[in-house]
Amino acid sequence: MGRSEWRTTLQTMRAHLNGTVIAEAPESDLVKIEGNWYFPPASVNQEFVTKSPTPYTCAWKGECQYYTITVDGQPYQDRAFSYDDLRPGAVERVGTDFTGYVAFVKEITVED
Repeated sequence: MGRSEWRTTLQTMRAHLNGTVIAEAPESDLVKIEGNWYFPPASVNQEFVTKSPTPYTCAWKGECQYYTITVDGQPYQDRAFSYDDLRPGAVERVGTDFTGYVAFVKEITVED
């Protein structure tokens, strides 16, 4: 499917940092885009996530919202991101609507 992959298994995927689970969802609910797993918004534990002011715009996805992850009082700036207002054609390119889905940088471990 080009740059995205749909996976249809029953495994649970978790994004964690230092043993703290930041997001958790069935793998079938996630979307993989350009090597990043995107978690549904409801699967992200908002207790650990705050919006970051860092600006970025992707040429084909649109304006990016970065997030700071805070675990045990330690902030990790810009370790997660989402696209809340997708550009025209982004959904078609990926094959599903990923508005508001949250991905994590490589420092946050994502595994089943």
